[in-house]
Amino acid sequence: MMWNRNLLIGASLVGFNVLVAMLSLVWTPYDPLEIEPALSLTRPSTAHLLGTDENGRDILSNLIVGSRATLITGVMAVVICMVVGVTVGIATSVSPRWIESPAIFGIDIVLALPTVLFAIVLAAVYGPSTITAIFAIGIALSASVAQVTRREVNVLLTSDYVTAARASGSSTRRVIRRHILPNIRASLFVQASGACAVAILAESTLSYLGLGTTPPAPSWGRMMASLQQFLLIDPIFPLWPGLAIVITVLGFNLLGDGLREVLDPTLRESKH
Repeated sequence: MMWNRNLLIGASLVGFNVLVAMLSLVWTPYDPLEIEPALSLTRPSTAHLLGTDENGRDILSNLIVGSRATLITGVMAVVICMVVGVTVGIATSVSPRWIESPAIFGIDIVLALPTVLFAIVLAAVYGPSTITAIFAIGIALSASVAQVTRREVNVLLTSDYVTAARASGSSTRRVIRRHILPNIRASLFVQASGACAVAILAESTLSYLGLGTTPPAPSWGRMMASLQQFLLIDPIFPLWPGLAIVITVLGFNLLGDGLREVLDPTLRESKH
């Protein structure tokens, strides 16, 4: 693990973002909500390292605080999608055929709906909020987790050790706990890392559309939406929140690739 480049870079980027989010709880260069009209759209300087937005608010302070909302939304959405997806995937695999077929059909329906579109529908019903975004992203991502989990569990259910466990009188619950979950654990880690990258990107998109984190709490997506109108004046203004989103998503993607390379024995053997 220490010599895996993707894992090291991904873990470093993710760790940096987590540290920044934790730092926002105790310190920021300026009050992110303090408005100074006289300092509107100032370029980076020693006083404001990344400049100020149209209301004179410090961009760096807003980025630091915005990382907290983005990461919390992404992590909570991943928790929901993993719990729902793994539960549905395993339950579908061990259920009778008359239950499995409708469940697979339901998974396919959710997979056909884009995450952002699903969140827009929920926002239209319940109103835009962070909670709505978390549940929308979590439920939308759970379908892909359920599909992958179901396929892996189906393969494991035909293995010799599962057949032997059933022949010895082990219940379905015991087989799942002792044989299924330990053997799909590596896949679940990889899926969670990839889902976190997608969730953060989806949260930024929803905030950009005004359906995510509600004002006045800073959000990278809403910063992009407010600063893009000044792109022709100076393209550096919308650069900072966009760069923060790219770095965070890249970190989780590299972390997922690194975990897959480390935990998948077939990939390790192919490299040797």
